[in-house]
Amino acid sequence: MIADGFPIWRASIRMPSLHPMYRGVAANFTRGGETVLENAEHGSATERDFEKTPIFYLLSRGERTGRWNLASGEGLHYTELNEFARSGGTDHVISLFEFPKEVALRGLGFSLTSDAPGGFSDDQLTVVAALFPALGLAAYRVAVSKTASDILAVYTGARTSARILAGETRRGMGGSIDAAILLADLRNFTALTEVYQPAEIVGFLNEHFELIGRHVEENSGEILKFMGDSVLAIFPTEAEDPQKACRAALASAQNLLKANEELNRGRTRNGGPDIGIDVVLHLGEVFYGNVGAHDRLDFTVIGRAVNEASRLEKLCGMLEQDLLLSESFAATLAVACEYLGSFELRGVSKKADVFRLADAAS
Repeated sequence: MIADGFPIWRASIRMPSLHPMYRGVAANFTRGGETVLENAEHGSATERDFEKTPIFYLLSRGERTGRWNLASGEGLHYTELNEFARSGGTDHVISLFEFPKEVALRGLGFSLTSDAPGGFSDDQLTVVAALFPALGLAAYRVAVSKTASDILAVYTGARTSARILAGETRRGMGGSIDAAILLADLRNFTALTEVYQPAEIVGFLNEHFELIGRHVEENSGEILKFMGDSVLAIFPTEAEDPQKACRAALASAQNLLKANEELNRGRTRNGGPDIGIDVVLHLGEVFYGNVGAHDRLDFTVIGRAVNEASRLEKLCGMLEQDLLLSESFAATLAVACEYLGSFELRGVSKKADVFRLADAAS
């Protein structure tokens, strides 16, 4: 790994993460195997047990290096080092590298384990110490790059973040695309704010947005915006097969509505509110790109189709339907649908024909 004959059996780099799901990430290497990446989720056993690790021991004492002679029984009260010793490990060293103060990422921990009799020699550890600053800087560059891409994807979506990182950052930059549009709105949610505390309201939102996001992403869609208690998602169409995008959007809608029923059943058993979701599916051309002020942009979709989807959602309550399809969506989907009527939409000159799935009539 460092040089031929260097007695490294295991190596690991551990770094904290700014990802909202993960506390940290680790890259682990074992001789004869592949490098394995592991994410420690917030609230996981890995996070809870961090205070029982050698790295935490060093951090709590303000120390930057540590060494445990596993062959003589040192450090075996740590679960990880005990496992290494039982598998043949003889020596374990850790070095901590502190990142610059301007980033929230604090630094990294670099550990090496030997299985050679006698462990690492002083000369070998001198080589490690000499290489460590360069390794730390390289890891810092990777960490900053990965953090930027991960955080951007969390806030804008994977497809959108890729376009931003590719250079689509100027206001007005973007283009027209055809897409199936899914607009989901939590029914009568505003009234809940009169009854429940803000922290409870946020909890309800997160529960419902989580299931919407899960089923959108499972069908290759992307959430572009959370708007109060509504969600806007798109499923870009392929020129030769727009029906595929419509089917994906419909599958998302049906799955999220089913999951929402299960969520409500569990919550109402504990005395909580039953929160329905109204969903509209539409198909049309949208502008997908940068919109906003000079120094505050939003990468989103705008256009007539988005406005129409928003207006169609208002019909769900009037028609007592939790899933409505526009004419363009129903025609492209090519499944049995029931015509519900033609309706005027505020701000739209032409009346809109509205449909529901034929099996919804039962």
